[in-house]
Amino acid sequence: MTKSCVKIIFLITLLSFLIWPPSGLAKRDRVVISDPSLQKIPIAIPLFKVQPHLMDVSMKTSDFCSETLDFTGYFKLLDRGSFLAAPREIDITGSTINFKNWTAVGAELMITGSVQVNNDLIEMELRLFDTFKGQMLVGKKYKGWITDHQRMIRRFCSEVIYYLTGSQGIFDSKIAFVSNGSGNKEIYICDFDGQNTKRFTHNNAITLFPAWSSNGKWLAYTSYKKGKPDIYIRHLKENRGFVINRKGINSTPEWVPGKFSLAATLSYEGDQEIYLLTGKGKKIKKLTNKWGIDTSPAWSPDGRKMAFVSNRSGTPQIHVKHIGSGSVERLTFQGRYNTQPSWSPKGDKIAYSARGKSGRYNICTIGFDGGGPTRLTRTGDNESPSWSPDGSMIAFSSTRQGASRIYVMTAYGTDQRRLLALRGEQTNPKWSPGGVD
Repeated sequence: MTKSCVKIIFLITLLSFLIWPPSGLAKRDRVVISDPSLQKIPIAIPLFKVQPHLMDVSMKTSDFCSETLDFTGYFKLLDRGSFLAAPREIDITGSTINFKNWTAVGAELMITGSVQVNNDLIEMELRLFDTFKGQMLVGKKYKGWITDHQRMIRRFCSEVIYYLTGSQGIFDSKIAFVSNGSGNKEIYICDFDGQNTKRFTHNNAITLFPAWSSNGKWLAYTSYKKGKPDIYIRHLKENRGFVINRKGINSTPEWVPGKFSLAATLSYEGDQEIYLLTGKGKKIKKLTNKWGIDTSPAWSPDGRKMAFVSNRSGTPQIHVKHIGSGSVERLTFQGRYNTQPSWSPKGDKIAYSARGKSGRYNICTIGFDGGGPTRLTRTGDNESPSWSPDGSMIAFSSTRQGASRIYVMTAYGTDQRRLLALRGEQTNPKWSPGGVD
């Protein structure tokens, strides 16, 4: 079988089996990701079974599974040193597992796995168990090239998260961001967890404000490549795109959900206003028309409302425009400088950056109806919030350790940690929709 054929099998079919438990089994209560008081679920992930000479593969795959699930903030990973059963004694099917050994160490969930390697091919079988009921909740089997082992594990972790939360999770999403490590601000793209970082632009000029299309196939951004701020729209895999280079400022693009059109800040008519444009840059209509600067559009998930920043009241504040009626209402009133709105995929909150009396910036969230605000960060300058595609996490930039870096946290501000650290500084994170390959 050719390599391309095997790849197709892996990407499309993944040889899945035992997708759900038998119909007679009761599902575990789902994790409510909107619950800020969520208690982490204790989970045991023993070393996966492998051929005797491949213990390094066992360690690598089981550790990666642990790290992937730990990233979500839903789980408490139990120390393998506390386990009462050796990996070789664990039957991955669960038929001979003594589940009392696992509840005794505090595990509520358990993942078993086996890995078979044959030359460059790998076969992986993974299962999730409820240790109290002694029941399998999710079971999957994958085949592919050995270099695909991380994608297999992420696919299984997505199944685990879907079973527990009803959401597809974040494991097939990416984050675009700006880094000046090359000497100029350029856009880079990494996986949701900071791995596999790749440079996307080579403009040798200031490049800012990356924005993903709803289908994850296009990236729009602002660049001073030709000496002034213009908007570039590029297909991620095909060598094609468009440029919006009207007179004056062309900046802060934001795609309309589910459409090949975007809002952007333009100044070719004098004042900085927000316009609705086609994906090729043709003007559809003017969305704001008020004295002062209107910028930084952010769409509600249904595309019926648009948050934006305006100084029409004297200082930068977040406003919301109802596209159908055309009415505009001010959303933020606390503080004199609120900017960079990002609308939650759930539609219930907007994250934004607020400058306090100390002059420091912090990430806050506010209900679109004005409920809140709630401050999520405390140290350093924290800016450019961007929601994960399932609404469970927020990426942002922070100077809390010196140079600006990309961080992530849960939607309620817990589990804040640095995502990556490259040469130079990293800013302007933008989380993709799910399903970006």
